[in-house]
Amino acid sequence: MKKTLFLNPPSYEGFDGGAGARFQAKREVRSFWYPTWLAQVAALVPDSKLVDAPAHEQTLEDILPMAKDFEMLVIYASAPTFHSDIQVAEAFKAANPKLMIGLCGAHVATVPEQSLLASNVIDYVARHEFDYTIKEVAEGRDFAAIDGITWRKDGQVVHNKDRELIHDMDALPSVIPVYARDLVMEDYYIGYLKHPYVSYYTGRGCRSKCTYCLWPQTIGGQVYRTQSPARVLADVKLILEKFPGVKEVFFDDDTLTDDVPRAEEIARLIGPVLKEKGITWSCNAKPNLSFETLKILKDNACRQLLVGYESGNQQILNNIKKGTRLDIIRRFTADCHKLGITVHGCFIMGLPGETKETIQETIRFAKEVNPHSVQCSLSAPYPGTELHAQALKNGWIAKDGLLEDHGNQQAVLNYPDLSSDEIFAAVEEFYREFYFRPSKIIEMVAEMLTSWDMFTRRIREGIEFMQYLRKRGEPDGCDSCKKAA
Repeated sequence: MKKTLFLNPPSYEGFDGGAGARFQAKREVRSFWYPTWLAQVAALVPDSKLVDAPAHEQTLEDILPMAKDFEMLVIYASAPTFHSDIQVAEAFKAANPKLMIGLCGAHVATVPEQSLLASNVIDYVARHEFDYTIKEVAEGRDFAAIDGITWRKDGQVVHNKDRELIHDMDALPSVIPVYARDLVMEDYYIGYLKHPYVSYYTGRGCRSKCTYCLWPQTIGGQVYRTQSPARVLADVKLILEKFPGVKEVFFDDDTLTDDVPRAEEIARLIGPVLKEKGITWSCNAKPNLSFETLKILKDNACRQLLVGYESGNQQILNNIKKGTRLDIIRRFTADCHKLGITVHGCFIMGLPGETKETIQETIRFAKEVNPHSVQCSLSAPYPGTELHAQALKNGWIAKDGLLEDHGNQQAVLNYPDLSSDEIFAAVEEFYREFYFRPSKIIEMVAEMLTSWDMFTRRIREGIEFMQYLRKRGEPDGCDSCKKAA
């Protein structure tokens, strides 16, 4: 077995990257998701090490000395940072010429040949669901016998056949021991989750067909494959054992509530265990759950649901194949309010069909349903998604790259009646309209007064948020990104 280093590489300062984040960018406030995709394959390879450089504020200079300690390097590469990811790979190869280097992730799964040919230091690309693919590479198997890789043979690019999706999710080892061994729980922040938190996946894939969503179209698949509820309970107990200071468990499945009976069973199993410790849990959910299901979740320690509203215009929701209706969303959100379930609402500006009028419609809708907190992203046409193909076909892509110089999202799409600059400006307008109104300010101040920790946290996040608004659109020369070069 090759001694393997799994790396989420350094890039922009504060960049929440592809190893865990759905939208790969610097956030409004300091935010980092766990690099679960890398942790899962690290759990399959004995004596491996996982390094999450952005979350731990490590530069290339900090991690490069490790190059000589390993036989193989696996980098999770993202579309926004691909060029700097390649520079990291080349630096590691220069430091250890014997090092085998592979790439994985949604971006390279979509353009494997282009990714392989980006540098001669790349030995292979592990496509799509790469867990067992990389395990077999680490075992030293002949490349020709490994499903799911793209590699070179006699100077020619070879694409081996695709690897079948994993259906026995219980067979995968837990990521929790890898977290405990290689990561620092306190380094992971999400503004709307309790701190410190632990997140992981109980399943992969999503039954929805949203045109913009990256992972179901590139890695996870559009079928929901899950661990058994008993396995979920075992992992929750392991989290409590390994991370005694944890305050919240977040299930990062694309949509945990895709399987309602299973979600209810999980809630009933883990609820008593978490409530005994005073710990809550949260998850991604679709805004279509019944009051009865929501009550079961709430009664069993569920604190918050992360919900993709995306738009307040029904036609836009139809355009992106969201599979949700505004009337049902209104009912769902009202039920959450009645039960005391906190909702974090996710919105996207610039989806197909967006106009100046629909932007205002979405802002009004967000204020009407009034989730506890919101995030507003720019529509990002990631390669491999239906949205990207649609944008290329219609000539909507106005700018190169998905990020500004300092790592924030930039508006890439441009429509005949709505410019990319107008879409970009809509995000700030959304945030100001939602948060800077008397009722929301009173709500936030009341929350701050519940504890000193909450008070200091919200003050810090408020300062970071205002700095984010101020810096949007301002080039900074990418000094932080140069740390990776």
